[in-house]
Amino acid sequence: MIYCVEDDDDIRELMLYSLKTAGFEAKGFPEATRFWEALREQLPDLIILDVMMPGQDGVSILEELQKNASTRQVPVMMATAKGTEFDKVQSLDLGADDYLVKPFGMMEMISRIKAVLRRVQKTQEKERVHYGLIELDLARYRVVVEGQKLELTLKEFELLRLLVRAPQRVFTRQELLDRVWGQDFLGETRTVDVHIGTLRQKLGPAAGYIKTIRGVGYLLEVEND
Repeated sequence: MIYCVEDDDDIRELMLYSLKTAGFEAKGFPEATRFWEALREQLPDLIILDVMMPGQDGVSILEELQKNASTRQVPVMMATAKGTEFDKVQSLDLGADDYLVKPFGMMEMISRIKAVLRRVQKTQEKERVHYGLIELDLARYRVVVEGQKLELTLKEFELLRLLVRAPQRVFTRQELLDRVWGQDFLGETRTVDVHIGTLRQKLGPAAGYIKTIRGVGYLLEVEND
């Protein structure tokens, strides 16, 4: 799925038509509000952002995407009539993966999209971790158990990532609290217990992987392994 955020109706419709003709699923948005609403429902594989838009512009959208852990890894291409070196460098420095200068051809757009997606796929393949029934996509903050995508909170994901990347290693409650919530967090270690409890519930058939070490903390271990 590719999201196109472009305020010019004619350009947006041409982009959507070209993407769909090339075999991509695509949705278009004339401004930021509808885009953010869609993003809460589904993360796309790539976002094309027009820089100059009424309301929230593309650069500020890009900055917000980069601040959010769940959207930081979604590749972004900037599209704008601006073509100076400063504009390109600014977007790339903020985290954009590529840059299209208007007017651009649809074949060029498709080619660049495919190139970005190939780069991202190679990176994501290195950032996928498997353990028993659990599959973690570290780049996109996704967890799958037996083909079923789980809806985890960010803290639940961070806890699971720590455990999966060091199976059979015992983590104390305090260590988990410090590494996931930060050493400045003023809460109690009971916070860890609560999140482990909800994480177990969501893991379903893999819930038993998380073992409680009484009086110490937790470890991850495949049952009967």
